Amino acid sequence: MIPIVSRPLRASALAACALLAGCAQLSEDGGFGGVQDISAARLGAAPAWNRTPEETRRSQARVAQLLPDGRLGSADDAVRIALINNPELQAAFAELGVAEADLVQAGRLPNPGFSFARTHSGDDIKIERSLSLGLMRLVTMPTAARIEARRFEQVKLQLAARVLATAAQTRQAWYRAVASQQGLAYQEQVGQAAEAAHELAAKMVERGNTSRLDASREHLFYAETQARLQRVRREASQDQEALARLLGVAPTFRLPERLPELPAQIGPVADVERLAMQQRLDVQAARTELDGLRDSLGLVRATRFVNVLDLGALRTSESGKAPEIGYQVDIEIPLFDWGQARVAKAEAIYLQSANRLAAAALDARSQARLAWRERQDAWQVARSYRDDIVPLRRRMSEENLLRYNGMLISVFELLADAREQAAAVNAAIEAERDFWIADAGLQLALGGPVSAANPQGTRP
Repeated sequence: MIPIVSRPLRASALAACALLAGCAQLSEDGGFGGVQDISAARLGAAPAWNRTPEETRRSQARVAQLLPDGRLGSADDAVRIALINNPELQAAFAELGVAEADLVQAGRLPNPGFSFARTHSGDDIKIERSLSLGLMRLVTMPTAARIEARRFEQVKLQLAARVLATAAQTRQAWYRAVASQQGLAYQEQVGQAAEAAHELAAKMVERGNTSRLDASREHLFYAETQARLQRVRREASQDQEALARLLGVAPTFRLPERLPELPAQIGPVADVERLAMQQRLDVQAARTELDGLRDSLGLVRATRFVNVLDLGALRTSESGKAPEIGYQVDIEIPLFDWGQARVAKAEAIYLQSANRLAAAALDARSQARLAWRERQDAWQVARSYRDDIVPLRRRMSEENLLRYNGMLISVFELLADAREQAAAVNAAIEAERDFWIADAGLQLALGGPVSAANPQGTRP
């Protein structure tokens, strides 16, 4: 077969195509290093993408290391486990591979097309060969590659934001689970005391030392305590299950007996709105999406009239005749479709993205303000219970015990005071839990740790 073009020209063309095609290659980590860097800078812990059996084994070994003797000692350890073992997060990481594949594909030269036809009439044989290349795709390849590069960066930012959200959810779930276990332990003690008071009241009624009204009151408190105990036990189990799902492990781990101590003080976070706009990854992803759609809109406008343009080389051989060599150009004629619909669609998508960016910025500012106020209020309430309400209840109980020992009040008045103290302790546990949940929520609203934005605040 006689070549369509000369050997030196064909060799040069093939070398150029190979060079250009080699510029776009899949990376070893699939771009995951960028997600890890962002997470490490903002969380102090990096996620893992378990793509191979070896990587999965390493992550499982790390999970076992973070759960010594089945004990999950801190919220930070819970976050580290979730970042390497949460199944939903692992599924989300696959989006990065899809985005990188699209980026690499956009940087690859289009494959040429080859056609061959052979006809004969008697002893006359006619052979036609053609080699074609999508010229329009070749011309628009740099712009398409830039669009996919921005989309790749957008996906990395979105995944990093997903990592931060998972970390915040895990922290909040850990605080809820610990608070539930702490509340359950205390409620069990209250239940034992209520049972003893109920038995005492029943015996006193038998001996005529108290009224049936007082005995019924203790019986009612005992029944309510048992009902609350069942409810608290169910809530503790649910909170443990919710945390286990985020961690991707069985709910057999043990938690600390108490929540962390409240910080002695928390300083004001300066300009939470500005910090949120600087650090929020969802806002950055929306900006990146808008930039990519701007280029996409320009590409649609540039190819409005002609978006199909193929260039090909032809060679025709026929028996007894010299070969015919030439070229062929295929172009779309904008006779019926002038591209208005495609341009209008691209403009609408761009406008939609611009409004989404504005909405994301508005939401970020609002969420930062609300999260900051919620954290401040939760700390004030928790501190009030820690420093004022619970100590006052304890002193009142001590005074009532002295009065009971002096026969100034009855045993039922002493028990009534104990019931009020139990309610105060339960409320204090819930207030501490609400503060730590609000603290994790502020981290998520700011797109980073509170300590980085608030060097004056102290943490346990």
